[in-house]
Amino acid sequence: FQFDIHHRFSNTVKKFWPEIGSVDYYAVLLDHDRVFRGRVLLTFFGGNETFRINSLGFLHYALISVGTPSVNFLVALDTGSDLFWIPCNCTDCAPNIELHIYNPSRSLTSRNVPCVNSLCKDDCSQEDNCSYKVAYVSANTGSSGFLVEDVLHLITEDKEVNAVVMLGCGYSQTGSFLESAAPNGLFGLGLGKISVPSILAGQGLIADSFSLCFGLDGVGRISFGDQGDTDQNVTPFEMNPMYNISVNEVYVAASMDTSFSAIFDTGTSFTYLSEPAYTSICESFNSYVQDSRNSRVPFEYCYTIGSDRNISWIPTVSLTMKGGGQFPVNKPIVFISDGSDLMYCLSIIKSLDVNIIGQNFMTGHRIVFDREKLILGWKEFNCYDMNGSNTLPIKPGNSISMNPNKYIPQA
Repeated sequence: FQFDIHHRFSNTVKKFWPEIGSVDYYAVLLDHDRVFRGRVLLTFFGGNETFRINSLGFLHYALISVGTPSVNFLVALDTGSDLFWIPCNCTDCAPNIELHIYNPSRSLTSRNVPCVNSLCKDDCSQEDNCSYKVAYVSANTGSSGFLVEDVLHLITEDKEVNAVVMLGCGYSQTGSFLESAAPNGLFGLGLGKISVPSILAGQGLIADSFSLCFGLDGVGRISFGDQGDTDQNVTPFEMNPMYNISVNEVYVAASMDTSFSAIFDTGTSFTYLSEPAYTSICESFNSYVQDSRNSRVPFEYCYTIGSDRNISWIPTVSLTMKGGGQFPVNKPIVFISDGSDLMYCLSIIKSLDVNIIGQNFMTGHRIVFDREKLILGWKEFNCYDMNGSNTLPIKPGNSISMNPNKYIPQA
């Protein structure tokens, strides 16, 4: 017998894929990866693989399964916020994108959170529903709706774990959520008590830690309970409601006496720095680049690639964290084409106040958010070999119940 073998991205195979942009399409793209390499991981039922989707804001997305019967959602992973919400009974949701909409009345395990619940704010006026409203850093970007409880389907190796979590039934989205970023929901991974990692740790399912690995090829991993390796670099979290760290020194081809505090935020595509760090780093980078300057919005420091398609030289960029750990920036640039010129830009955007280490700086690392030890860990990683991760759940089980009064939503 002879068989033809085709790659999943070949034209022969892709013509059988679901419609581009649908949840089923991304489910195929994510490949329902369950390669756990003999480790006991707690992750999403569809697998622990994540995928950077440039057309949806350059963020990393994961396929999750919610409710009974289960419905799949393609959610953006965001360490900069707490609430997990999905589009629900929409009045204002992303148009023209064939993604699933949540309907709590169709899930046998869904339950509304009433106004009398301590989760609700004083202005809660509907007796049956606890409302929420979350605003994000991007201009006029937010989500509003009401809180519900439902089952999030997880898996440890081949054993299903049905964890009851709090989530937002988001019937109205604004700003970037109506354009490209997170059109099918946002998975908050922050420190707040309402975030899913907090809920899972509170139920004893995992150690209070998780990791995100950002592969150079755009494919990554998420692992709940992962506390990293003994040889990883670490730096302490500052006393802040977000994952805030301190940078003591910056290296751009040479050491620079530049220090600042910043938030490690996977929900931000690129890195934002305020003065004086922004100008100090960018001008130092510019001083080493030999290609012609060609500024483009939103990146100020862009350079035209010559007709020979060769880049002169990209200076090495790294950060020295509090405690002395070196954090190499594997991809400090992004390539942009305006139709006539091909450019590369230093992927740092000027901020008026807050400093954010975005997802682009995390590329090529496994980032460990250890909330138990209050440290950020990192290690250069290919995201495919996860044998070294410490990911043993404390007591995996099925259908874990939860007291909703313990968790407080973020405004």
